[in-house]
Amino acid sequence: MINPFQQLGELKKMRDQAMAIQKELQKEEIEVEKHGVVVRITGDQKIKSLSTNGRTDDDIKDAVNEAVKKAQEVAAKKLQQMGGGLGGLLGK
Repeated sequence: MINPFQQLGELKKMRDQAMAIQKELQKEEIEVEKHGVVVRITGDQKIKSLSTNGRTDDDIKDAVNEAVKKAQEVAAKKLQQMGGGLGGLLGK
């Protein structure tokens, strides 16, 4: 029989782990320079600064997309470092 209290405990562990990962990602900063555009973004994908240096909209979009991609890579790496992400808890 499934113990609902055990499931609640596991859900709390997952929530705590997700919150810890979120805090770690907020501390990470990534800087990308592409086509003369400089984007600084946090690991949780919040743009900190954007320097366009008079570049076109397409150049700006390319740089922002590259920064978001790198932030996603940082997040994936952080998940792996913290015990393989939430999958370890879900597999129990």
